[in-house]
Amino acid sequence: MSFDLIVKGGILPDGKTVDIGIKGDRIAAVEPSIDAEAGRTVDATGCLVSPPFVDPHFHMDATLSYGIPRINASGTLLEGIGLWGELKPLLTEEAVIERALRYCDWAVSMGLLAIRSHVDTSDDNAMTGVRGLLAVRDIVKPYLDLQLVAFPQDGFYRAPKAREITLAALDMGVDVVGGIPHFERSMADGTRSVTELCEVAAKRGLMVDMHCDETDDPLSRHIEQLAYETQRLGLSGRVAGSHLTSMHSMDNYYVSKLLPLIAEAGVSAIPNPLINIVIQGRHDTYPKRRGMTRVPEMLKAGIRVGFGQDCVLDPWYPLGTADMLDVAFMGLHVAQMTSPADMAHCFDMVTGVNAAIMGLDHLGLAVGKSASLVVLDAGNPVEALRLRAERLCVVSRGKVVAERPRRDTQLTLPGRPKQVNRRHTS
Repeated sequence: MSFDLIVKGGILPDGKTVDIGIKGDRIAAVEPSIDAEAGRTVDATGCLVSPPFVDPHFHMDATLSYGIPRINASGTLLEGIGLWGELKPLLTEEAVIERALRYCDWAVSMGLLAIRSHVDTSDDNAMTGVRGLLAVRDIVKPYLDLQLVAFPQDGFYRAPKAREITLAALDMGVDVVGGIPHFERSMADGTRSVTELCEVAAKRGLMVDMHCDETDDPLSRHIEQLAYETQRLGLSGRVAGSHLTSMHSMDNYYVSKLLPLIAEAGVSAIPNPLINIVIQGRHDTYPKRRGMTRVPEMLKAGIRVGFGQDCVLDPWYPLGTADMLDVAFMGLHVAQMTSPADMAHCFDMVTGVNAAIMGLDHLGLAVGKSASLVVLDAGNPVEALRLRAERLCVVSRGKVVAERPRRDTQLTLPGRPKQVNRRHTS
């Protein structure tokens, strides 16, 4: 048997050393050793070979727009939303497409091969982003999975045309139903929006990913309604609550009731560590809250939790590099998940878990799965997180789409022989 590509000597996240044989766009063999002809061989000896990184929460219509038309001076969520409202009338489809493609190029270079992006559906200006990102989805389809979420940023009911435009975006082929109940004019309207949007998803056979309780207000509890509607409408496994930062401040007794309800309903959670800890707690003096949701407690309750990037160089966040290892690295610090098992799970949260949240069953390092993988300059997942390891080779659907050499440092120190300092040695 011959292969188009063999990745030799790589270490899987579970510690096994294998060769991976690829034919076309599929993994055809995963064996301790493959002795066969190949169109190309990638030497991964001693390096971690991982499934691709996956980001289940991003805003691609706004990415790389930092400073247009101004900078978020307060750093708050609300000023960011207001600034986005100033930016939307300035958008063109060409600019949305150019920035989004530039970001997707960054993503591919970092081994990030699947992204779920929310796209604003609040008003007529937002349709520029919808059309632009639908075009981008088609362009990147050969090498990157891009899911789009119809997201009424200014409120499904609060913004006069948001309901109409959200439904129109879904008619145009946007993949997932989104919402922002805590930004409606009242808690009651927020609750109603959760109900109607979940009903829309159930009727259309779509997934739901709702910005839920992204606030420091401990009484913002729309996640409870989201869990209820998920169970009522039979949407288990198809629904995610993103952010959930209010849970950071909720009464502990209430949380002890809430977590089992979320788990029972089969709702996933998507905290966004880099953004949550920057935006939340802005009204506090000291002690100052860092509003990421209760990740370890959710995991203990049996809730599926994945980390998202959320923003890069946009009205809400002035940093970012499309590196999901940065996201997981920050997440494990804020969640205090520093046992070896917890750190390894944080790596899985930005690979396999996120793929499951997005319903991407074709990803994974097994025979028959899509031939998409990343070779990292690390020996195991924890080392990859510690080093934010270089992506030495990225393979998407059987084709090498990004490569970089190992970056070793040559040291010439007084009184010591010349040496090579290698961040990772097998």
